[in-house]
Amino acid sequence: MDLVAVPQKFFRRISQSNSIVLFLLWHAVHLIISVLFIVREILRAIENYLITNGYVKTYTNINLQRVKYLGIVIDSDEASNTSKVVELLEWLSAIGVKKICLYDREGVLKKSKAVFMERFGSTEISKDNTTADPLMSKKRMDFEFVSITDGKEAVAKAANLLFKEYYVDGDSEKPFFTETHLTEALKSLGHVEPDPDLLLIYGPVRCHLGFPAWRLRYTEMV
Repeated sequence: MDLVAVPQKFFRRISQSNSIVLFLLWHAVHLIISVLFIVREILRAIENYLITNGYVKTYTNINLQRVKYLGIVIDSDEASNTSKVVELLEWLSAIGVKKICLYDREGVLKKSKAVFMERFGSTEISKDNTTADPLMSKKRMDFEFVSITDGKEAVAKAANLLFKEYYVDGDSEKPFFTETHLTEALKSLGHVEPDPDLLLIYGPVRCHLGFPAWRLRYTEMV
């Protein structure tokens, strides 16, 4: 059901009926719904204010067991504001997030990684070893820094590997490449980084801004 087309069609029928009662009733319902939406937004703003200023700590009951690895996508212009990024990371640290992948297209966050790692007493996650290190578990937060060049280079290398394996030899069978072929090629090249359980996106458009697509197969994006 189209939630926009159906009410518009219904309103046209009321207008054509020339019934002043139905016309006023329609506008009364519309006004009530609009007021309810405004009240909801006001209550949400008040709740956000109370949480931000520490009056209410609803996040203390958040279950982070399903978010073992959090990805954050930030527009490069906003990523240049290091203080705001630090503020976001401090909030995530306060609720118990331990492992974070920071991404922006132009690699602005990579240039500031020393600031983040020093601030939160951590080190960069190794791309060659994704297993948990008991010594690292005592750190406040672990970081991975990614930009769009990482994804492009990885895909280019994987494509080159598949080309050499299946197309250099003219007599070999030419398969129809699937996700499995690409995944195996990426793994053989050492690109075995974990998929984020949740991806938070901060930017002007509703997309992942070039975050490596093969790492989003089971990721929820907000």
